[in-house]
Amino acid sequence: MPTTSTMLADHAIIVTGGAGFLGSAVVRRLVARGVPLARIIIPRSAVCDLRDRGAARALLRSTGATIVVHCAGAVGGLQANRDQPARFFFDNAAMALSLIEEARGAWSDAGVLARSAFVQVGSMTSYPEHAPVPYREEALWTGYPPQDSAPYAVAKLAAWQMLDAYHRQYALRSAYVIPVNLYGPGDNIADVRNAHVCGSLIKRFVDARRSNAPEVVCWGTGAPTREFLYIDDAADGCVRAAEHALAGTGEPVPMNLGTGSEISIKGLAELIARLVGYPGRIVWDTSKPSGVARRTLDPSRARALMGWEAKMPLEAGLRSTIDWYESQ
Repeated sequence: MPTTSTMLADHAIIVTGGAGFLGSAVVRRLVARGVPLARIIIPRSAVCDLRDRGAARALLRSTGATIVVHCAGAVGGLQANRDQPARFFFDNAAMALSLIEEARGAWSDAGVLARSAFVQVGSMTSYPEHAPVPYREEALWTGYPPQDSAPYAVAKLAAWQMLDAYHRQYALRSAYVIPVNLYGPGDNIADVRNAHVCGSLIKRFVDARRSNAPEVVCWGTGAPTREFLYIDDAADGCVRAAEHALAGTGEPVPMNLGTGSEISIKGLAELIARLVGYPGRIVWDTSKPSGVARRTLDPSRARALMGWEAKMPLEAGLRSTIDWYESQ
C-alpha cells in the first residue's frame, strides 16, 4: 500500500533500467509514494534499444509519459572498463542523446514541457582524479576523471551538459543525481566480475563460511576508505529529484547522493565477516592494488535543495542484504 502521496501520482513515468538494481528500487519507491504500477513503464532492451532515436521516439510518444528516470546504463567493473572503453562511452552517451532529445520533442509537441521532467543518474567516477575529498559538485569538470573509467565517466558528464543546454534553450526541466557506491537486496552479487564492493564481500564471506574455508584473501592493505549507500535511499533520492525538477526551476544542478560517512575496506570486511558469522582469518594481499586512499561524497546540496538524507545505517543495511542473499 502507498505510504506517502507524491506529486508524481498523476504522471506516466518511464524508468529505464527498471528491471535492474537501482531501477527496480525506483519502481518500488514510486509505488510506495502513490504512483500506480500501471502508470510506470519499464522498457526492456530486448525490444527497445534506447540507443536508437527511433526507438526512443516511439517509447516517449506511444506511452504519453511525462517523467523519465534514466537509470539504464552500460556498466561494469574496472577490468570491463579497461577492456571495452568504446562500448561504455557509446552506449551511455547514445542512450542519453536519444532519450533527452526525444523527450524534449514529444513534450514540446504535446504542450506539456512545463509539466514534465527528466532525471539522469550520473556517476561518482566523473569526479576528477585529484578532486578534493569529500567530492563536492563544484569540482565536476575541474579536471579529468580516472583514466580507466574516463569514457564511461565523460559520457555521464555529457548527459548533464546536454540537460543543462536543453534547460537554457528549451526550458526542459531535469535533475542530475550522483549516487555513491550502492549496496542492498537485489544486487547482482553472483557476478563477481561486476558486483559492487559490499555485495562482492558478502558473497565471499558467506561462501567461505558455508565451505569452512580457513581464510578469505582480500586485495590491498584494506586502509582506503569508501562510502556506501543503501539502494532504497538511492531510489528515494531519484524520486525526490523528479519532484524537485517539477516544483523548482528545473535546472539540472548536480546533486550528490551519499551518507557523508566513510569506512575503511578493512573495517567493512571485518564487519561483514562478523555479520555473516565467518570465524576464519582475513588475509590482506598487499601485492595487489588498494585503490585511491579516500573516495566519498558531500551530500549537503541534496539535503539543502530537496530535503533528502540517507536513512539506513550501514550495519542494518548490510544485515538486510546478507539476509536477502542467504535466502536466494
